[in-house]
Amino acid sequence: MKTFTLPGTDLVVPNVVLGLMRIQDKTDEEVRTLVRTARDAGITFLDHADVYGSSMHGCERRFAEALKLSSAEREQFVIQSKAGIVREGPYFDFSYERIVESVHGSLEALGTDYLDILLLHRPDALVEPEEVARAFDELAAAGKVRAFGVSNHTPRQIDLLRKHVTQPIVANQLQLSITHAPMIAHGVAANMQGLDQSIGRDDGMVDYCRLNDITIQAWSPFQAGFFDGPFLGSDRYRELNAVVDRLAEKYGVPAEAIAVAWITRHPAQMQVVLGTTTPERVAGAALGSELPLTRAEWYELFRAAGYTVP
Repeated sequence: MKTFTLPGTDLVVPNVVLGLMRIQDKTDEEVRTLVRTARDAGITFLDHADVYGSSMHGCERRFAEALKLSSAEREQFVIQSKAGIVREGPYFDFSYERIVESVHGSLEALGTDYLDILLLHRPDALVEPEEVARAFDELAAAGKVRAFGVSNHTPRQIDLLRKHVTQPIVANQLQLSITHAPMIAHGVAANMQGLDQSIGRDDGMVDYCRLNDITIQAWSPFQAGFFDGPFLGSDRYRELNAVVDRLAEKYGVPAEAIAVAWITRHPAQMQVVLGTTTPERVAGAALGSELPLTRAEWYELFRAAGYTVP
C-alpha cells in the first residue's frame, strides 16, 4: 500500500480509503471483518459523515459499537468525518453552531476524543466563512479536530474559505472514476470548439488542488455516473471493460484494482474512497494502490471510457 504524508498535516496516510456510509445494517462481525480486511491490506484511513446511516451519526455509532477501539487501537487509524448536511431539509448549514454540534455528535458516536480530519460536506450557498473560521479555530484549539478540508467544493469556494480560515484546507472529496472524469477530461480537450468535453465544468479543480497542496479524495471510483450503477461489468461499457479485463489479466489483479490504479496513477497523488462493504472487493481494490499503469494504458482506459484525446 502506497502511503504519503498528507500535505498540511503530519499524518502518514494510505492512498486508498475505506468509506463507511453503508454499514448501518451490518452485524458487529461484518463490520469487524470489513475493517480488518481493509487494515490487513494497508487501508488505515476511515471515512465517515454525520448523515451516514438511518439516523444522524448512525454509521459512526455502528462502527464504534462493533469495533470498541481501545485508545491504542484508535491511534492506528486516521478517522475522518464530515458535517454540514441537514438531512431533514435537505439543506446545508455551515454555521458555527451546526459545525461544532456535529463534531461533538461525531466524537460521542465514535467514542473518541478527536477527529483526525473534518470535511465540510458539500458547499453551503449561505456560507459565512467567518463562522466557519470560528468553529475551526475552537475545534482545533480544543484538540477535537486535527485537520480540516471540504468536499465537492470549487476552487473559488475554497478561496473564499481560505480568506478567513487559518488552518490549511488539506482535502477536497470529489466524485471521480474512469467514466466520471470531467475534471480531468476538460484539460485534455480544452479549447476544442464543438467538442462537449472541452466545456469547463470544474474550473480547473485538479490543477488548483495540486498548486495548493490539497489532496483530492475520489469518491464513487466504480460508479459510471451520479449513482447510476457501476461501470465494471456493465454492458453499457463493453469496450472499457474489455480493456480493464485485459489489463487485470496482465497484472494478475481483479478489475477493481485497475479502476483504482487509473486514479492512483495520476501525479496529483489522490486518495481513492471505497464505498463497498464486501471485504473481497476491498482487498481486490487495494491492489491498485501501487499498480504501475503505463501512460499508454492510462490513456487507453480513458479513451475506452468515451473520452476524446484530440
